[in-house]
Amino acid sequence: MLPPIRLEASSDAPLYRQLYDQLRSHIQSGRIARGERLPATRELAGLLGLNRATVAAAYELLENEGLMKGHVGRGSFVEGDPGPQARSTWTGISPATESLPQLSMPLEGISFASSRPAGELFPMEEFRATCEEVIRGRDAASILQLGSPSGYPPLRNHLLSEARGEQAAQDSDDILITSGCQQALDLLQRVLIRPGDAVALEDPVYPGLRGMFQSAGARLIGIPVGAHGIEPATLRSIFERERPRLLIVTPNFQNPTGASIPLAARQSILQLVREYGVILIENDIYGLLRYEGEPLPSLKQLDPHGDVVSLGSFSKVAFPGLRVGWVIAPHPLIARLQEAKQWCDLHSDQLSQAVMFRFAESGRLAEHRKKVLSAGAERLAAVLAACKRHLPAGSRWTHPQGGMNLWVRLPEPLDAADLLPRAEAANVNYLPGKYFAVSRTEPGALRLSFAGLTPARIHEGVAQLGAIFRTELERVRAHRRAAPMPALV
Repeated sequence: MLPPIRLEASSDAPLYRQLYDQLRSHIQSGRIARGERLPATRELAGLLGLNRATVAAAYELLENEGLMKGHVGRGSFVEGDPGPQARSTWTGISPATESLPQLSMPLEGISFASSRPAGELFPMEEFRATCEEVIRGRDAASILQLGSPSGYPPLRNHLLSEARGEQAAQDSDDILITSGCQQALDLLQRVLIRPGDAVALEDPVYPGLRGMFQSAGARLIGIPVGAHGIEPATLRSIFERERPRLLIVTPNFQNPTGASIPLAARQSILQLVREYGVILIENDIYGLLRYEGEPLPSLKQLDPHGDVVSLGSFSKVAFPGLRVGWVIAPHPLIARLQEAKQWCDLHSDQLSQAVMFRFAESGRLAEHRKKVLSAGAERLAAVLAACKRHLPAGSRWTHPQGGMNLWVRLPEPLDAADLLPRAEAANVNYLPGKYFAVSRTEPGALRLSFAGLTPARIHEGVAQLGAIFRTELERVRAHRRAAPMPALV
């Protein structure tokens, strides 16, 4: 029998983390004995009044630390603490946040799990020519030297000039080149956030963003994402109640939902952040991937005061492996970020920056983007058609006009995390919704990242998933029909 477990909904610590901490303490103290069987996730969730995904996340942390082991068909058993004599120096070190599942696919497998471009679309001949031009250029030796923390000057000048030409940067703005958008977020949390600060995030949201600020000790506030992104009315209520330090928004083709924020809502968001003194970070790395409809001005373009912090990257439209991103923001913030970056890694790789600059300056990037948009439109159409044809009745999914991701909600009571092992056994995978949750978990939700797959593979993969989901739904409904009705007295 488990010792008492007391969870505080008002605590800054997430419920799964509180549960993990208490179970870990009970195991290490011996109150839960080595070899004892822990309750199944569904059972413990019912006992504690939790979502099953919350218990599963706590169990995953325990298993990562070696304190429990799951056995297919038997359950989860306590491995126990090795004791003070055998304990390693590294005992007790565990992930600060819930880690993503270790997904592995055979070469013939179909993976909807990664939001990345298709490798077969990379223009390798043009890329090789670009690299050769950079290496043979007169600046090659200086590129291979230590450089400025701000970034490779020609690339900085190119990006800042381009942004000013599009009214996406003002005279008061400067630019910092980063090792991808992820480092930009890391530098921003280092400079702007202290433990306990409230940070407002879209919910669901990209796990790397959520984990970044959670690890920094921020108090995360989830803002529900609907068909048209976050709602200004909801945002005002949250601002009034929580007074966050930061708001981070992906206005175009949000990851994971694919939702885009309409123009009127963008203008309302800008008014709200100014009224409440909230720093607005615009993560617009998918904005260049619009396949249909008219493009909308970014939040940075709409901001008359120049306060919006804008993040950009080449990762989604070109080569993610080169890790070239940037931040455009007012001079004082860029100066602080530059200092933080210098302490972190001196500067981003200059050869990658020089290659991306030459690729853009030569016109090759614009030509490559045309091909990416054409392929993306075909793949988006394919995944929407496949969902309509193959997913079980009652399923719902978003209808983005661009980007790389589709958000699917399966009919109740299907649980996307529970069904993932069956999908993997059929050589198909995806990311369940629980990995994107900030304040609320949708057990039936999952993300399908379609940009890296051909239309044929998309149809094949969604057909496999649809068969698995339909079979489970029929099984559950048949079981419910067969269950005896309680006697009426």
